[in-house]
Amino acid sequence: MNIAQHALVLNLHQPPGNLEDLWSHSAWEAKEILFAMDRIPRSLWGYEDVARVHLSLSGTLLETLKSPEFQELVYGSVKCGDLLWHLQNQRIIDILGTGYYHPVLPLIPAEDWPEQLGRWRGIAEHLLGRSQFDGFWPPEMGFDMALIPLLKRLGYRFVLVDSEHVEALEPMRWEELRYRPHVAEFAGESIVVVVRDRELSDAQEAGMDVAWFEREVEARTRFCNFVPLVTTATDGDNGGWFRNTTAGSNFWSAFYLPLAERMRSGASNLRSTFIGDYLNTHGVGGPVRVRTGAWNTGWHHGRDFLQWTGSDAQRHALDRVRQLSRALTDLRTSGHSPHRLENAYHRLLRAQTSCNFFWGEAWVERAHSELNAVERALADL
Repeated sequence: MNIAQHALVLNLHQPPGNLEDLWSHSAWEAKEILFAMDRIPRSLWGYEDVARVHLSLSGTLLETLKSPEFQELVYGSVKCGDLLWHLQNQRIIDILGTGYYHPVLPLIPAEDWPEQLGRWRGIAEHLLGRSQFDGFWPPEMGFDMALIPLLKRLGYRFVLVDSEHVEALEPMRWEELRYRPHVAEFAGESIVVVVRDRELSDAQEAGMDVAWFEREVEARTRFCNFVPLVTTATDGDNGGWFRNTTAGSNFWSAFYLPLAERMRSGASNLRSTFIGDYLNTHGVGGPVRVRTGAWNTGWHHGRDFLQWTGSDAQRHALDRVRQLSRALTDLRTSGHSPHRLENAYHRLLRAQTSCNFFWGEAWVERAHSELNAVERALADL
């Protein structure tokens, strides 16, 4: 039996102020989200021998969870301090780096990438008790090869990319391209790319049972002449499959823990792994190119970022982001005090949150509100 290595990846993100607003106007929805997060480490206790999960937590989510005011607000439902402590369990959880305000990185100016990534590391190192993060999760899986030099400079070993966008630069079979890590190079720097299986990830998001998943993995990897790495990546706090609080009816109790029992007994054709451990043991495949794109959401395929750029209103807001970013970059490089510019730059980075553009035009005004504050701050200089 071909034993495939399974890398489970979950993205957790809440935009600034969203959980607080939900708690005031839709308390049960806020509780479902918090319970979905709190359920992750609690579900895996006692399965340290077989369970592994990679988590990406946006800076704005970490900011909310560490807030004393928010912790007091939700006390009695979830202990946020305990949750942050439990997420430090490196036997079962590997934390992936990401961008603080969860921007679609290819859609914002490259000049702002270092701040988005650097600010995330600042809060994550403090709250999650570690200084090294081997893997990087591009928010919305929005990846551009031009990110590679920055990722390497920040110490990242690998980056997650969607299978839709990976192209082999030398002959490879389909299963080799999808189920081996590869190497991508840009401007003389290279990084390992780990390929998300889009179809299996869709199933993970929608709901699946263990027998189907094992059969599907076996069918997809049966011709591999190497140990395959099957990577599934979805949000971990959205949708009924992850938010359902009924035992036996959510991702953890209906799928992952039964799978963990089978892995423990040796009955499964899968083994959970950390990506770093796989790389240490099995290495990487050949060179690839990764086309600029994002992951799929709903009926959007992610190849042209239509989810965030499909309307005139979305494009106009992104244009304002770029214009004000250029203005701030010019001021910062011309000798203006970084302290005086900090508030404006903070609001610019908040405006870049992917959610401000994702919901059609419903949240675009949130971006404009932040950008208006940037303009006011610049006018006061």
